[in-house]
Amino acid sequence: MAEQHQGASSPAAHAWQRGQYLVSTDPRRLDLEVVHGFLTTSYWAAGIRLELVQRSIEHSLPFGLYAGERQVGFARVITDFTTFAYVADVFILGAYRGQGLGRWLMECVVAHPHLQALRRWTLFTRDAHGLYEQVGFTRASAPERLMERTFPTIYQEGAI
Repeated sequence: MAEQHQGASSPAAHAWQRGQYLVSTDPRRLDLEVVHGFLTTSYWAAGIRLELVQRSIEHSLPFGLYAGERQVGFARVITDFTTFAYVADVFILGAYRGQGLGRWLMECVVAHPHLQALRRWTLFTRDAHGLYEQVGFTRASAPERLMERTFPTIYQEGAI
């Protein structure tokens, strides 16, 4: 992983460089059409409206992955920056998969300097357990304690 530095365009932004690729937390760099386009067809956010994607990013720490100026990946962290983080909406566009970019993106996420003293990180995945295990995630140590309130078809039902 390349050395991180504070972004020039935003005092709060951080960036990591690897060859032609860049990971940045500067929300102004994000291409909302790319993020929305992927999420609206994903298994976890199918049908989500653009306004909801935009709001979710505004209330999260976003990580954009770029090949030059083109956004090719994304992740976001919902956190209080003190005790807890939830990793969501992680993706790499199909044409860029198989190059280790998903692992590198997640390495950048867990290396972010403002996320180092957290007690607990969580995420949900249907099929990428191996990716997340490479950066330190494990199956829930006490799944019997986990509870959730879920509405899996809310975006398709137009309730929000």
